[in-house]
Amino acid sequence: MAIPEMTPSDEIAIEQQEDVLPGGKAYRSIYNVPVNVIVSIGQKRLTVAEILDLKPDSVIALSAKIEDPVSLSVDNKLIARGELIETEEGGIGVKITEIAEDPDDKGT
Repeated sequence: MAIPEMTPSDEIAIEQQEDVLPGGKAYRSIYNVPVNVIVSIGQKRLTVAEILDLKPDSVIALSAKIEDPVSLSVDNKLIARGELIETEEGGIGVKITEIAEDPDDKGT
């Protein structure tokens, strides 16, 4: 479901395709539209009182373990699952382990 980075040869192939959206715009025009990908690592149900008691250094224990898979979503639609990794720069990343199937896709 994730769109891989396009190479110049990919762009040429797309330009040669007949597929167009209503109004004559090529499908490739949507490839540059930015979307927010949400990575969900867990959840916790809190009362309003517990939320109001939060302060710096508070810890909220989540329902997941560190090794559990995380979910990647776009517009509340699951697109993939993965595992948390440490990047070379010392940050956190997600290694994709599974691309979610589209329940609306009927195999056509």
